[in-house]
Amino acid sequence: MPTYTAPVRDMQFILHELLKIDRYDDLIPAFAEATPDTVAAILEGAAQLSQEVLQPLNAVGDREGCRLEKGQVITPTGFKEAYQAVIEGGWTGLIGDPEYGGQGLPYVLGLTVSEMMASANMAFTMYPGLTSGAMEAIEIGGTDEQKALYLPKMVAGQWTGTMNLTEPHCGTDLGLLRTKAEPQADGSYRITGTKIFISAGEHDLAENIIHLVLAKIPGGPEGVKGISLFIVPKFLVNPDGSLGDRNAVSCGALEEKMGIHGNATCVMNYDGAVGYLVGEAHKGLRTMFIMMNAARLGVAVQGLSQAEVAYQNAVAYCKERLQGRSLRGAKFPDQAADPLIVHPDIRRMLMTARVFQEGARALAYWAGLQVDIIRKHPDPETRRKAEDLLGLLTPVMKTYFTDMGFTSANLCLQCFGGHGYIAQWGMEQFVRDARITQIYEGANGIQALDLIGRKLPANKGRAIQLFFALIGGFCEKYEDNAALSPFVKPLTEALERLVEATQWLMQHAISNPDNGGAVSMDYLYMMALVTLGYQWAQVARICENQLSNPDDDSFDRQFYQNKLVCAEFFMEKVLPDTMAHLAKIQAGADSLMTLRAEAF
Repeated sequence: MPTYTAPVRDMQFILHELLKIDRYDDLIPAFAEATPDTVAAILEGAAQLSQEVLQPLNAVGDREGCRLEKGQVITPTGFKEAYQAVIEGGWTGLIGDPEYGGQGLPYVLGLTVSEMMASANMAFTMYPGLTSGAMEAIEIGGTDEQKALYLPKMVAGQWTGTMNLTEPHCGTDLGLLRTKAEPQADGSYRITGTKIFISAGEHDLAENIIHLVLAKIPGGPEGVKGISLFIVPKFLVNPDGSLGDRNAVSCGALEEKMGIHGNATCVMNYDGAVGYLVGEAHKGLRTMFIMMNAARLGVAVQGLSQAEVAYQNAVAYCKERLQGRSLRGAKFPDQAADPLIVHPDIRRMLMTARVFQEGARALAYWAGLQVDIIRKHPDPETRRKAEDLLGLLTPVMKTYFTDMGFTSANLCLQCFGGHGYIAQWGMEQFVRDARITQIYEGANGIQALDLIGRKLPANKGRAIQLFFALIGGFCEKYEDNAALSPFVKPLTEALERLVEATQWLMQHAISNPDNGGAVSMDYLYMMALVTLGYQWAQVARICENQLSNPDDDSFDRQFYQNKLVCAEFFMEKVLPDTMAHLAKIQAGADSLMTLRAEAF
């Protein structure tokens, strides 16, 4: 059976040594509360919850799935008790606004908890996870009355939340949306339509579910300009916060799907359900995208989480499983064979997964820090730069983390040979669960188009210029540092390739838009690799400094040495992929688009 141990040591390293979150104590109120002792207690508590409560239910949820009985979704055995443990521990309110009962801790700290819980049980974690995005949308777009009515119960975990976008005929192209919202005399609306693929749309974990639903008010503008956002509770809520009658919203079916069986993926029917407008009429997409951007960072962490847990189990197997002899001669001559870990190709797969998930963790937590800066930093220019960088890199992280999360889980399954294909080892579940992350919250191909079509040209390229200056400045600062040369030199060269690719896009995508679409994924991958290279170069700088100037007698030398080896592997074996991506970008769209449709 699979196991999971939270990587608390690496999390501490990123938070305290790489990001140095304590420097924000005087600038952002949330960080004043996040003392080193508090952070340590939260990480240890979340690790215990994830390892002892959630992880044992992962296989149970996969095996049992959810079932629909008389309109009620029954979650797998143990899920209700686990959810109760989550809310009793205060985990749903960790980063919530204290005004509504939350603890007000940094967003970046919430990401660490999300990663642990998703590694332990991704399907379960989606129930409380989706609520965070719904709360953010209400907090930003809702009225004071809506916030006071809904947020305290959602922060406490008594109520959960969803987002309802997709319809049977309408996925990415929301302009085709048909769900209607008829205005009523009392200021409410009647919502009618069908939504599909709604994660956690119906379940038995919480007493109420607050659906955020996109719909069109009759007479509004055509296309996406006519979309509004509505709160549609499963049970109507009385002015005093108590529950009223059941609303006219129901789960019509549960999807039979490839993975995340423990999460209810629902067809939701709205039959004149009572809804309440969030924000301005016909401006709902703007508020919903607030929720989706938060969700995209969360999905990126899901990709990372599946890579981590798959890697841990593959390493354990490869250290124990005896198969063949080392190419350089027997390493364990007293045994019938050597363990798998001695073989170069096994190490290639394990190292590929490891350097991805450790680099991705550093980048994800950096992104979480940018969220905190955007929300609370006192300096407007600092907030603007954080917003520019986070906006630029959100589609990059969502796409690359989920693509590589799936790839890493697949590589780790491969390490098991035939046993990886057998359910008892748990590896095939990690692969199946990871696969959805590449699709939901905006399919990865759409993320790449968003990057080159919206994020690059926004504000006359201000964000990409800031990105180049950030990494270029680091490279210039350390270009003469001999110890860091193995890390800075390849990063500098990769950054130069990315600049060249950007210039090619500027010259060729406007004259032929197919060029932009054809190379968008290669460009996104180049940016991801350069960004992760920057993270690894910073890690290498810290490790070199620590190894040269150890803090005390309890100094963990092996930890920093291992980090340097991983950084070197990334620079030598992963970052050179930027050369191939550049070549494919410069080949343009011709060979891709020339074949006539009927020839396929």
